Amino acid sequence: MGRKIFVSYKYGDPGVRPIENIDNTQARHYVDSLATMIDAEDHIYKGEDDGEDLGQFTDETIASKLRDKIFDSSLTVVFISKNMKDPSKTEKDQWIPWEISFSLRESSREGRTSKTNAMLAIVLPDENGSYEYFVKNVCMRGCTSWEIGTAFLMLGKNMFNRKVSQTTECSIHSGGGAIHVGDNHSYIYPVKWDYFIVDINKYIEHAISINGNIDDYDIKKIID
Repeated sequence: MGRKIFVSYKYGDPGVRPIENIDNTQARHYVDSLATMIDAEDHIYKGEDDGEDLGQFTDETIASKLRDKIFDSSLTVVFISKNMKDPSKTEKDQWIPWEISFSLRESSREGRTSKTNAMLAIVLPDENGSYEYFVKNVCMRGCTSWEIGTAFLMLGKNMFNRKVSQTTECSIHSGGGAIHVGDNHSYIYPVKWDYFIVDINKYIEHAISINGNIDDYDIKKIID
């Protein structure tokens, strides 16, 4: 039986690495690429439509639109792209936080209950092929800084949110301090696109495994 995957992304973000043979590559083209890479029996539900402004909808209309797409899915993939946030709008006026919020909630309809989705955050390379806008290497030991403070709160607060953190000290990089270790530090598990596509099923199964231990995480479900 195939998996049903909901993909949350900024449809028209041009700040991504060009894909071969695609002019004016945007984030949505990476969704199309993902659809060609997943197992044939899997199914993708796409999030934001081009130019669809939240301002024209009531909260109930938003809820209805998202329920229809997310209710039957068991995994949500969030594409992090360079211009995914519109700084001129609040989180409540942008699609991605709503899509994350509904993916994290349990909901019931017609006698069926949809549980909290497993989650992955896939960081897309920018137009120069760099991940530095969100993922920085901070020392020779390979310590990595994920710039979650630049992300939507709904995203950042559900990363590195394990109730009992596993950390170690690193005195090499500037400022030193504790760094997270292991691969279960985040409910919304982050990975670079180039790593993800090497072994897609491994990362999907890892997200599902984390979902199986959801009580280990402090989950934020409501948009501020």
